[in-house]
This record gives sequence, structure tokens and C-alpha cells, in this order.
Amino acid sequence: MGTLKLVFGLFLIAAAIYVCIALIPVYYANYEFQDAIKTEATLETYTTKPEAEIQMTIFKRAQQLELPLNKDQIQVQRHGSTGTGSLTISAPYTVHVDLPGYPVDLHFDPSTENKSPF
Repeated sequence: MGTLKLVFGLFLIAAAIYVCIALIPVYYANYEFQDAIKTEATLETYTTKPEAEIQMTIFKRAQQLELPLNKDQIQVQRHGSTGTGSLTISAPYTVHVDLPGYPVDLHFDPSTENKSPF
């Protein structure tokens, strides 16, 4: 009985490690992408950079992080005038992770809105 508990315990530990190895990089890439979107919104609220260039910058970062994201999925909108308005960026995407016996689709919606203090 003790050997069976040991084998079962080791199996659970191995399964947990496998799941962590499969999921942690996906969540970490989302965290980095969310940070890049927030940084871009903060910097570009006060510039005259066109929305298409901001979209391309974010798309390049998504490619660096190997995210399954198309350029068309990235929404960049300016509200108000440059320097005194706000900038909204959103880029929803889905990552498919194949876990043994349980495939998972993880839905992420990184977005931010930076408002000018003026």
C-alpha cells in the first residue's frame, strides 16, 4: 500500500511539473506583451505617431514573443487631440495548449487605455 501511494504521489508531482512547463511560458509571454502594450500607450499618447505605426510596433513585439496574433487583431484608437486625448490599445488572442488528454484554449485580452492628464 505504501509503494502505491509513493508511485501515485510521484505521478502527481510529475504531472504538475509537466503542466507548469506547458503553461508558465504562455502566461509569461502574455505578461510581457501586456507590459509592452502599456509602455507603448504611455509613450505614444503624447506623440503624433500614427495609429498604424503603433499597431506595427506592437505587432513586431508579438512576433518576437511568438504569439499567435494577426496584425488585424490589434486595435489602436486615439480619442481627442494629440497630447491631450487618450490612446486605447487592445489585442485579444487565443493560445492552444495540448496537454495529454486535455487540450486547452487560453483566451487572453491584453489591453490598456492611457489618458492624458490635461
